[in-house]
Amino acid sequence: MEGLDEARGEIGARGSVEPGETGHARRRHPSAKEYVRIGVILVVLTTLEVWTSYSGLPHGLLITMLFGLGFVKFVLVVLWPMHLRFDDARYSRFFIMGASGAGILFLVVLLLLKAFAR
Repeated sequence: MEGLDEARGEIGARGSVEPGETGHARRRHPSAKEYVRIGVILVVLTTLEVWTSYSGLPHGLLITMLFGLGFVKFVLVVLWPMHLRFDDARYSRFFIMGASGAGILFLVVLLLLKAFAR
């Protein structure tokens, strides 16, 4: 209960306070220019994915490249437009740990199912 009382005291009577009042640093949200930059990066990555899928690369390399490009796009979308980058750093760490664990598990399953063998 002691922690709850501290949290209530930190929030204050109004129900919210400025981040500077709680000792947490305020982070600047992205401008429209930064959103456009992320959009351009996502378009380039999507173009690379389409090119890769039609390139005639060996099956194992094709799957690996598409998986990697898709993962990079996913991380960009979650960390920027969904504002995870601007939340507490612990949320980003939990996301990255979970996404990495899921990626490793996915690759292990692909290897066990011999998806890369031709």
